[in-house]
Amino acid sequence: MNHFINMVELENIKNKQFILKEGHYCNYNHFIINGCFRSFFINKKGVEKTVNFGIEDWWLTDFDSFINKTQTKLNIQATEDAIILKISKFNFDTILQNSLEINKYFRIILERVRIADQRRIQYMFNLSGEELYTTFYKYNPEFVQRIPQYMLASYLGFTPEFLSKIRAKKHS
Repeated sequence: MNHFINMVELENIKNKQFILKEGHYCNYNHFIINGCFRSFFINKKGVEKTVNFGIEDWWLTDFDSFINKTQTKLNIQATEDAIILKISKFNFDTILQNSLEINKYFRIILERVRIADQRRIQYMFNLSGEELYTTFYKYNPEFVQRIPQYMLASYLGFTPEFLSKIRAKKHS
């Protein structure tokens, strides 16, 4: 484990600071010690589309860019002041090759991420807007309290106005 600690870098991040910008290369996998982040892209109409959020004890990166060494199409931005650990691709690969325990840890994380992505896609296709918000709130109440409504609306595929109507209906 000490070997792993020596391979990561600690970084303080300010609210709204980017740790990855579209067009750059993703050179790090980020572990969130404290704070909240969002990953998003800007569509052809110039509208931000939120892909993911991350909070304490979560890993966040653009795996396509990180693994394939391609320019990213994503932005990753802090939504509040944060502290992260980051590990380079070289160090990440080295630690995975040399530690069965850490390799297993990341395999389990990636399995959970894949399951969450599959569920999200199923929810997006099968649930009404109100059901989608209710399901998200049920499983992720910490995000609803911490992220701005327009970001949550983007993540759920809504307009901020539609989300506002759903929330007003729920709380009345």
